[in-house]
Amino acid sequence: MPWGISIFVLLGALALLLLSAGIEDARTREIANWKNLAIALLAPLWWWAHGLQLWPDIALQIAVAVVVFALFCIPYARGWMGGGDVKMIGALALWCIDITTLAWLLILMSLIGGVLTLVLAIDHWRRRKSDPIEIPYGVAIAIAAACVIHEPIFNQFL
Repeated sequence: MPWGISIFVLLGALALLLLSAGIEDARTREIANWKNLAIALLAPLWWWAHGLQLWPDIALQIAVAVVVFALFCIPYARGWMGGGDVKMIGALALWCIDITTLAWLLILMSLIGGVLTLVLAIDHWRRRKSDPIEIPYGVAIAIAAACVIHEPIFNQFL
């Protein structure tokens, strides 16, 4: 690959961004825009590393990410998700080379988010709090992405 950027370097950068975003969301219930922007801006290098062609591969990647972002704007508009979460999902959709990877990302994100919500709801009930629960969904998104996006790298050895 030109410039000596390997898939593993890109995965490392993504992992650090995901870790940072997850920690930030757990602590402050916000994800900095620059982190989501960095995830999105690294995606073209990921495409290049995988040999994607401008047409139709990259055009499809962008179209799918736009659709995913638009779909998750609905829960945002209803107050069910934060804007940083929606931006992070859209940025990560750019990294999903095939629809199967994207589907697994969304499924795993939902399952982890459900468990996280349940744990926080039980803790909220146990403490007898009456204020609304704020779920750091960025944690679930980051964990799901870390589990799913690297998978094709390791499966090639099986």
